[in-house]
Amino acid sequence: MKIKDLPYKRYTIEQAEAILKKSTEDVKNAKSAAEIIDAHDKALEASLHFGTMASIAHMRYSLNSFDEFYTKEKEYYDSTFPLMTELRNDFGKAMLASPYAEEAKKTISPIVFEQYRILAAASDPRIIEDMQKEAEVVTEYSKLMAEMVFEYDGKEMPLSVLRGYLAESDRSVRKAACEAIGKGLSKHSAELDDIYDRLVHIRDKMAKKLGYKSYVELGYLNMMRLDYNKEMVEAFRNSVLKDLVPVICDIKKELAAKLGIKDYKFYDDAVCFNDGEPKPIVNKGEMFIRAQEMYDKMSPEIGAFMRSMQENEAFDVDARKGKWGGGYCTNFDDFEQTFILANFNGSSDDVDVITHEFGHALAMDMSFKYGDKELGVGGMETAECHSMSMEFFSWPYMDLFFGENADKYRYKHLLGALSFIPYGTIVDEFQHIVYSNPDLTPKQRNEEYLKLERKYRPYLSFDGIPYLEEGTRWQFQMHIYESPFYYIDYCLAQTVALGFLVESRKDYGDALGRYLEFVKKGGTVPFGRLCTEAGLASPFSEGALKNIAKVIPELLKEVE
Repeated sequence: MKIKDLPYKRYTIEQAEAILKKSTEDVKNAKSAAEIIDAHDKALEASLHFGTMASIAHMRYSLNSFDEFYTKEKEYYDSTFPLMTELRNDFGKAMLASPYAEEAKKTISPIVFEQYRILAAASDPRIIEDMQKEAEVVTEYSKLMAEMVFEYDGKEMPLSVLRGYLAESDRSVRKAACEAIGKGLSKHSAELDDIYDRLVHIRDKMAKKLGYKSYVELGYLNMMRLDYNKEMVEAFRNSVLKDLVPVICDIKKELAAKLGIKDYKFYDDAVCFNDGEPKPIVNKGEMFIRAQEMYDKMSPEIGAFMRSMQENEAFDVDARKGKWGGGYCTNFDDFEQTFILANFNGSSDDVDVITHEFGHALAMDMSFKYGDKELGVGGMETAECHSMSMEFFSWPYMDLFFGENADKYRYKHLLGALSFIPYGTIVDEFQHIVYSNPDLTPKQRNEEYLKLERKYRPYLSFDGIPYLEEGTRWQFQMHIYESPFYYIDYCLAQTVALGFLVESRKDYGDALGRYLEFVKKGGTVPFGRLCTEAGLASPFSEGALKNIAKVIPELLKEVE
């Protein structure tokens, strides 16, 4: 079915409640494991249907925030999601308390029961109203960013298009584009600060109501992390600082010298070449034709899935006013279909979308075929392994998109992947600071952000860039507003993806086979074990980043 034709009908919280409450009672009154398994299946079906309709509403809202019908539908699910969470929590508590729970684990994954335990620790009727308010404020932010226009070169454009100019070889163009970003954001400075301030205090209030010291603890529970914790993430950040940052500083210093740049600025960070950054040699239509060719060559199974996505018109990649400014992949469980939103801007980022978001879509499709619908693709860190690794498995086919500049793309892509890890670490540590100190003023938050930039990216400066020099770069990193503590998952996944790249250079077929097995397991295996079963080092293992710091610069030189 074409995505535009997916049927939509609001699934009310009352409809879901009737099923989930009955299922909860059935579990409490069950006389056998079979009876609680039957109740579980009915509750799951209702939850997945609620999620499907919510995903369709969100997708259609994100395509056009001016659409009043889907704006209202999204708002409905935002307001009822906390109620749904509480219903699921009640059901989960009943399952955990059942005398037949251990026997049921032979049929229902033990990981599902662990998720019930985490949900119980993160949910409570006392915070439902706060969760509803949080969702409203997040929508306020996404709507503001989607409808914000920036003036550049006599034209108005969304941020997603303007950011494409940061990859131009002409430094004056990059500088002007960056200044336009700063000036455009500064017009909404008060709104951006106010929205974030409200979110921080709403989240802090929820955590305190549940007895936690700060939102950091509740935020980790909300991320459903099964086999790592705050201390392990902190150790990972320290390894980034100790093992990766010095190496990246040296690489960037050499690069700045080659580019003839003495004062390396934020707007220089996406540039690798004086004679122009690699850009796709194909237009949008040809891009999809060549992507199909790539995936057909990679694997018949992968190629068939890409073909089905195109036939179902499951991509929307044109940037326009009112459209959500980022990129994402989502799925609709009832129909076992996936959808990708992006904003093409003519840069190499467009190819990254075709590989990264498609990696997500492939994993979602694999979870429908081989996995567990309740566990899906796994935690966010696992999901990002699927997408980031697919970017590297696409390397042998980059000639299709960049012609004779394919190696330039590989160099830029690999350097971007390596130097992303310190940036992602900044985003993560910034949130730990903010939620541990919820009463920081907007000015103090910006100061903390600038300190982290100097700590993890000392080679880079924001000096002289309007507004951004104040420490406001974080305001257009939407995850900070919308998905607290998500961003470190990209860093963990990037480490795994670089491991797959190294393995693929030794034996592509073997590495791809291991990747597909990794993907097919989805959420049925915890993250750390997934890594070891694929023959890769966990990002938390001793020396994992040291090895990356040694091997990847050598590979960069080889590609260069």
